Amino acid sequence: MQHAQPPMTKYEQFLQQANEQMLAFERRESEFRKKERAERAAELHLPISRNELH
Repeated sequence: MQHAQPPMTKYEQFLQQANEQMLAFERRESEFRKKERAERAAELHLPISRNELH
């Protein structure tokens, strides 16, 4: 016999939704930063190979 989970309170639902929204924001922000880094690297002609540094 399985034990049923008690229904979530409104506060718990709010926390779950807030957490989901924060995770989605963090994923979008991370992708944005990756794109920005790639664009800056392209502008600066990076990465520079080790042979070019000598």
